[in-house]
Amino acid sequence: MGDGREDLRARATEDGIEFFLAMFVDLHGKPCAKAVPMSSFDLLMDGGAGFAGFAVGDIGQSPADPDIVAMPDPASYTPVPWKDGVAVLHCDPYVDGEPWPYAPRVILKRLLATLAADRGWTFMTGVEAEYSLLRRAPDGTLAPADALDSSTKPCYEVKGLTRMWDFLSTVSRYMNSLGWGNYANDHEDGNGQFENNFVYSDAATTADRTIFFRYMVHMLAHEAGMTATFMPKPISTVTGNGLHVHQSLWTLEGQPLFCDETDRLGLSKTAYSYIGGLVAHGRAMAGVVCPTVNSYKRIGVGAPLSGSTWAPAYVAYGGNNRSLMLRVPDAGRVEHRGVDGSANPYLASAVLLAAGLDGIDRGLDPGEQVTDNMFALSIEEVARRGIVRLPKTLDRALDELVVDHVLRAALGRVPGGDFIDYYADVKHAEFDAYHATVSEWETDRYLTLM
Repeated sequence: MGDGREDLRARATEDGIEFFLAMFVDLHGKPCAKAVPMSSFDLLMDGGAGFAGFAVGDIGQSPADPDIVAMPDPASYTPVPWKDGVAVLHCDPYVDGEPWPYAPRVILKRLLATLAADRGWTFMTGVEAEYSLLRRAPDGTLAPADALDSSTKPCYEVKGLTRMWDFLSTVSRYMNSLGWGNYANDHEDGNGQFENNFVYSDAATTADRTIFFRYMVHMLAHEAGMTATFMPKPISTVTGNGLHVHQSLWTLEGQPLFCDETDRLGLSKTAYSYIGGLVAHGRAMAGVVCPTVNSYKRIGVGAPLSGSTWAPAYVAYGGNNRSLMLRVPDAGRVEHRGVDGSANPYLASAVLLAAGLDGIDRGLDPGEQVTDNMFALSIEEVARRGIVRLPKTLDRALDELVVDHVLRAALGRVPGGDFIDYYADVKHAEFDAYHATVSEWETDRYLTLM
């Protein structure tokens, strides 16, 4: 750590950093941080930043537990472009000198270290983080921040893009100043929905960047008088927000393992087996990659019209086909389109990797690719082909998650049991709280019906 530490000190000094945000996330992906002055650099690097873990959120602690100590990763150093003199350091939580097994970043890094040690491979990911820019009306309802963004088919519309130019171009400049390689910015399919793309990297770096990207978009929107949300379905009549994850495996020497130019999709046998694992564990993974009650309001069956859904409902794969959960947009990679905007990127990457590796280890065959528009197929035809759909609600997804032994083993042990059971308990409580709440829909439908 010595070299990385001194490199970090030199970079921070050169950049005029006065404060570090020592940051980590809880089970839900909520970023937590302490602001540590540069004058305490050695104290931070030697002893980390202490947190009362129970107050952080859902990270496996009670008020009786020892403090969480967030140990900074020097390689994650990220200056905050809109706030001079501030930089983020992503941290690994420790308790009593040991990595805390409830921490999502710790879970992913453990899997990546095992992948490198046992197979000599690295897991590369790229994400498409969709979000909505909204304003709250005086009556409390939400609407697109741009009042003119009301087209029935606004995707890629240049007028909608240009009206948000100041915001989108600022995000682009900041991403490039950080070296992320922003290569496209666009208006997405929903009113008020946008996307800023950056190049892929190793899975841990991409997850760190995803957390920072969300933080950046939230703060810039706030400063512009808007509300940004990555919520899967913030408005019932508008397309929801995905977090599409592009995946590939490489050797540590930089050789791609998913490419085969002789194959019709440009995929190797290893890649097909990896996809076979994603298919085999597709329903069980939903509880992690679609982790909220709201997630299952994004997933839909039917024609993908603007204001409806582009989210896949069925566990199927194919080529450049956006109606599928697993799309092969180009040779050498596979995109999971089911992951949504509420997913914790560390945990989502962990279960995707574990499922894919299980497919490789068992030599699973994903079968023939699907070339149909899945949104147009009847439910009867889908069933005839043996294609399964994703769970309809969070509680059903969790029931399948906890009986998946591969994902159970991958997410690891925690004091007193397995992380997967702790995760499911937290999420079941979330579902129960939602289910106990009487909605406006219910009163409108039932109040005077009987």
